[in-house]
Amino acid sequence: MKRIGMTVMAAAAALAIGGPGAMAASHEEKPIPIVFVHGDSDTAATWISTMWRFESNGYPSDRLFAVDLDNPGARSDNTKQQPNRSSTTDVAAQLGGYVTRVLINTGAKKVALIGNSRGCQTIRNYVENGGGAAHTETLVLTGCVHHGVFVAPGVAMGSEYNGAGTFLTQLNADGEVVEGVKTVTIRSDRFDLYSQPMGDFIGRPGQPTGATFEGPELDGAENLVLPGVDHRETAYSPKAFALMYKAITGMEPASTGITPEAPIVLNGEVSGWANDRPTNLPLAGARIRVWAINGSTGARIGDKPVHEATAGRRGRWGPFEAEAGQAYEFVVRQDNYPVHHIYRSAFPRSSEYVNLRLYPLEDAAKGKPAAIGFMRPRGYFGIDDTVTINGKQVDGLGESEVPNVWRVWHTSEKPNEPVVAVFNGETIAARTWQTEGHVAWIELHY
Repeated sequence: MKRIGMTVMAAAAALAIGGPGAMAASHEEKPIPIVFVHGDSDTAATWISTMWRFESNGYPSDRLFAVDLDNPGARSDNTKQQPNRSSTTDVAAQLGGYVTRVLINTGAKKVALIGNSRGCQTIRNYVENGGGAAHTETLVLTGCVHHGVFVAPGVAMGSEYNGAGTFLTQLNADGEVVEGVKTVTIRSDRFDLYSQPMGDFIGRPGQPTGATFEGPELDGAENLVLPGVDHRETAYSPKAFALMYKAITGMEPASTGITPEAPIVLNGEVSGWANDRPTNLPLAGARIRVWAINGSTGARIGDKPVHEATAGRRGRWGPFEAEAGQAYEFVVRQDNYPVHHIYRSAFPRSSEYVNLRLYPLEDAAKGKPAAIGFMRPRGYFGIDDTVTINGKQVDGLGESEVPNVWRVWHTSEKPNEPVVAVFNGETIAARTWQTEGHVAWIELHY
């Protein structure tokens, strides 16, 4: 299991801030373990800020878990093998094994499951068809596609995203919730790009999808709506956290903010890319260096990295004790991949889910002398957001009111150009790198 024993510190922080969150850590009976389940092509790391918010409200860190599904991309046809793609049975079975380990290690009888996007269907499949109902107390399902991204009877029947397809038809038959398992859904009012009546965001511009804004709801569940949020913000935003916390604990959180802690111990898994999809399988042998950087210019501080490691068979690159308030550049070298440079702002708390994923160079940067990408894994860049690079609003976010872009590129004529990227208050300084043999990313926490 991937855990760090920070329970005492989390409880102390909760008691310091007081409020109902402190109560969660002070019960004689430990809170129920929570297992977070990511969506298609994502990683356990998407849940970092949500887990920090739970911890900041007194939820013990040793009761918070996030699964890394080995092959997070769905098959085009659920019934046909594809390299580095998973069937609905594959991911439900892996989740079931993970939940079993959580129950064994914690001694708990049941867990709460929180999922986003494809993670919702993975959870429901495990609970309804994989024996998970006996081990599950509460489901919180966010930004789901319970009734399909599209609804096309007789077409693409093997797609798990077809509301009229074999998988979702079976999953929704005979009642949409399991008796005895508390079920809460969270959706956007109309800004989830995968719950749209028209197919503009799924490669079918101007064509009706058969889907609706209400598609993430389930008959028999407590269905909650967060106005204005995008597909991922239904799970990873502060507002979504507040609804999750109440669904699990029955109380309002004391705060939706993140309380800093010390010491800060970081770890995670190095993974890569195969068959045009990301993979969460570990890249053993990857070489990692962590550099402290100037938070205003992105320049490295000193002539030596503050941490060096070679990933073992599980792909782990830590532990690394980070300095409070210090920004970092993570450099990853692995055979058959370009050298990666990943820039992050200062970490407020510890995490065992600081995953370092390696990507191919994207078309937007190919042929340019130097470049750096700017990504938001826990949400999309919207036209109403403040998204700037070196003081200029980023182009290419589109004119749609539905947020649908989560990474953009900044190119330049030379490497080592200072770049300062800002998204709604989070600022990260970095440097451009030559595109030949290198890929550089600015990665937001929030």
